[in-house]
Amino acid sequence: MKSDVQIAQSATLKPISEIAADLGLSTEDYSPYGHDKAKISLDVLHRLADKPDGKLILCTGINPTAAGEGKTTINVGLSMALNRIGVKAMTTLREPSLGPCFGMKGGAAGGGYAQVVPMDDINLHFTGDFHAITSTHNLLSALLDNSLHQGNPLQLDPKRITWKRVLDMNDRALRNIVVGLGKRSDGVVRESGFEITVASEIMAALCLATGIQDLKERFGRMIVGYTYTGEAVTATDLQATGAMAMLMKDAIRPNLVQTLENTPAIIHGGPFANIAHGNNSILATKTALKLADYVVTEAGFGADLGAEKFFDIVAPAGDFRPDGTVIVATVRALKLNGGMDKKQLTQEDLDALKAGLVNLEQHVENVRKFGVPALVAINKFPTDTEAELELIRARCAAAGVEVVVADVFAQGGAGGEDLARAVVELCEQPSDYRPLYDAADDLRTKIETVAREVYRADGVDFTQPALKQLSELESQGHGGLPVCMAKTQYSFSDDPTLLGAPRGFRITVRDLAVNAGAGFVVALTGEILRMPGLPRVPAAVGMDISEDGTITGLS
Repeated sequence: MKSDVQIAQSATLKPISEIAADLGLSTEDYSPYGHDKAKISLDVLHRLADKPDGKLILCTGINPTAAGEGKTTINVGLSMALNRIGVKAMTTLREPSLGPCFGMKGGAAGGGYAQVVPMDDINLHFTGDFHAITSTHNLLSALLDNSLHQGNPLQLDPKRITWKRVLDMNDRALRNIVVGLGKRSDGVVRESGFEITVASEIMAALCLATGIQDLKERFGRMIVGYTYTGEAVTATDLQATGAMAMLMKDAIRPNLVQTLENTPAIIHGGPFANIAHGNNSILATKTALKLADYVVTEAGFGADLGAEKFFDIVAPAGDFRPDGTVIVATVRALKLNGGMDKKQLTQEDLDALKAGLVNLEQHVENVRKFGVPALVAINKFPTDTEAELELIRARCAAAGVEVVVADVFAQGGAGGEDLARAVVELCEQPSDYRPLYDAADDLRTKIETVAREVYRADGVDFTQPALKQLSELESQGHGGLPVCMAKTQYSFSDDPTLLGAPRGFRITVRDLAVNAGAGFVVALTGEILRMPGLPRVPAAVGMDISEDGTITGLS
């Protein structure tokens, strides 16, 4: 079978004008970026405001493993399969970050014959959204340091500055830096650092904003640090919001592309789910819901992260009422969760599968707590045996959840038609969606609720600095915000080595930070890094481009 990039390069794409026309968009509704990409105007939402929304399906999964789950592959394949059975469907996805593309995880455009295209553009610079976010974030950083240099009129305490700089690359050497070294004219010396762009509050605000005015207001509320007397200093205080919004004038518009089978796809925004809220933009999903009858969106990493944040942060902010959830798993990943050696995953092992199925079962139980109908999609691998698939069916039947095997990686939409029909039936069931906690709960209660109900932790331990931050955030009026848990994606716990469905553990919250502009409080657990590093052998070393522009090694 061809590699992902080879499949993508051999695809026959429709001109983006045809994709837009099929959606009912006029030439005034979008701005082409070449022949195969476009930016959708925000006016489309205003024009279609009275049109009923389509059905909204959330695609989530078990905890990711080195064996791979293929959540994006199922998302894309499902959207194509829905169109094949006569349903007008779209997919909405996050934009990939360059960090994992060149690092270890790879890109995020799907795989095999279930991809969004142009795959190489989407995984690289795309339409420049991440560059705009990076520039906007760093503009605020520059204005902050300039204010310090120009006499510090806002009385910012250099030791209480919380706003760092960002870069869309895994670069551990930038985690901790000192700025202002050199001559007196080179600025005020202080400690700082870089975070990856997907962790930027600018990214979070973009993905939760409902329009340019809302985005500007969110920018204005962003806290960059505190004064010597403990008062918050915001982007508004630095008179930065107008220039910041100007840099985002194109980035705020959702990106229209297509799948290998010419199904429309909107790809916009890209926060990671382990350090941010892990879902594409509200504007992308809202636009798709006006243009299609069924919209398949995706939450990052496992359902304990991306799906929980979709239900508790994104859906309330976007006023969404999801109609169904697809929980993706693979036989390989379940066996790995059951303790099987990665090198042996192609062999049948029902004992390991039995042990690993507890991970899937807990995710199913968790999704039900949000009141949304769910089914399980098994992303098929050639090495899966009928005995293994039958074991999954039996365990899921005992849990009262339907299982559908999909082979979209090898067959494209044709391999997902059974899944598509099951999803249509799923969405006919009543959805009683509700967030896990009440917005009026205090921050500690919200954190403990997620840890208890989703992770199954026995309790939460707060470090002394975190306890002080809890008290300060409540007194500053941030207690009504939802919480965004920063936690390892590999386990329900904060220990990445505890696979399956661990019990008898506690979660430790070591730090809290308010994203007042985005509208949530981040609770950091374990050893989560907001600036990742590259692995021993980065994916970048196997990439190249030929004289004629053909890219190799990108996945």
